[in-house]
Amino acid sequence: MGEQKRLPKSTMTDMTEGNAYKLILLFSLPLLVGNVFQQLYNMVDSIVVGNFIGDKALAAVGTGFPVIFMLSSLFMGVGTGATIMISQYYGAKDMDKVNETVGTIYTAMLIGIIPLSVLGIVASGPLLTLMKVPHDGTFAMARTYMMVIFAGIIGNLGFNINAGILQGLGDSKTSLLFLAIAAVLNTILDLVFTIVFHWGVFGVAFATIIAQIVSWIFGIFYINRRYDCVQIRLFSFFFDRSLFTKAMKLGIPSGIQQALFSIGIMMMQSLVNSYGSDFMAGFNGANKIDTFAFMPIQSFTTAITTYTGQNIGAGNMHRVKQGVRASIVLSVSVSILIGLILYPSSSFLMKMFSRNEAVLASGVSYLHCVLPFYSLLAVGFMFSSVMRGAGEMIVPMISSFISLWFARIPVAYIIAHIWGKDWIFLSYAVGWLIGLMISGLYYATGRWKNKGIVQRKEPEM
Repeated sequence: MGEQKRLPKSTMTDMTEGNAYKLILLFSLPLLVGNVFQQLYNMVDSIVVGNFIGDKALAAVGTGFPVIFMLSSLFMGVGTGATIMISQYYGAKDMDKVNETVGTIYTAMLIGIIPLSVLGIVASGPLLTLMKVPHDGTFAMARTYMMVIFAGIIGNLGFNINAGILQGLGDSKTSLLFLAIAAVLNTILDLVFTIVFHWGVFGVAFATIIAQIVSWIFGIFYINRRYDCVQIRLFSFFFDRSLFTKAMKLGIPSGIQQALFSIGIMMMQSLVNSYGSDFMAGFNGANKIDTFAFMPIQSFTTAITTYTGQNIGAGNMHRVKQGVRASIVLSVSVSILIGLILYPSSSFLMKMFSRNEAVLASGVSYLHCVLPFYSLLAVGFMFSSVMRGAGEMIVPMISSFISLWFARIPVAYIIAHIWGKDWIFLSYAVGWLIGLMISGLYYATGRWKNKGIVQRKEPEM
């Protein structure tokens, strides 16, 4: 697709040389800020809903998220596969393949977005029924929220594809601009639609999709103007079957993993929902705080995935080992620090969402059960992310599936039966430990090293 071109040096991070700690940390920091922006408009939704609409609306907005995530997970998984391909092709300096991968993935998204939106709108009600969402007003609001989000979900998927392209190329900074636009616009529209127009949950959802679509379209124009090597032609419909097949092979396990995870969260949500709207609202509010706490780990996982992909593509296996060590040290250190800060301030933070004592108690119980065990989550995620960067997608999927379905969910129901609802969130730590054992043991075998799409031989160190 034309001659090979270069990326702007000011935004490019070549991870095939240099200190691993420095590269991963500097790459992660913009991602962390970006994740804060991304979560900010989700948290603004909850704060506005909880304070200006009510606790039932807060429960409704939080309940819809795992369903939305589940139905869009296959597309997100293929995007993950494309990110890994781009990082490996970039590591091998094959910019033609990078550009062809971008065109193929965009074409797949535009073709698949209509059936996804229709499926989401149609399935919203039945899925909420399976989740035992109470018919006290919460069900109707959750259904409205989900239907609006699915109607405009192209903005969310498009934004994530743009971010994945940039991350694969080693650019973790530019997405900040796109996220800032979405966060600011969403905050303004949230307040206008709920306080001025009194549109309730519909207004919150409508504000979200407008912000995401504007940010996605701006991202296309910005990337096309700034990057010579990558041109997003929205309706050119370039499609390379072999590249799409590779993206599917890499992405489908990730998509299945995310879908199974979402279904598992829905089952967990169903257990939570059985205790009423107050407990639901507390759980969903604490989830927002938990998401913020998870952001540094999430940033490190993206960084080590890109780092691994580039070095696999370049044939630098010895540098991958250095990156694993650096990512574990950094993520565990940050996890301990987060726990020390958030654990004693849990009650204060929950008051952002509600002043209801029952809601506060539910949220604090959640945070006190999960925060002390964040290091288990961090190490397990690092091992899985290294394997994904290398092209090994099956084992992380198996690890996630077993830790959720054979540990967290059954343990939660057992704890609920024996000790009651306030302790069910200890099941998270049990699941994280099981997942860490599986991913860690497979990492130690070294079988993941030969999964790359760009095969190079390197002398044994």
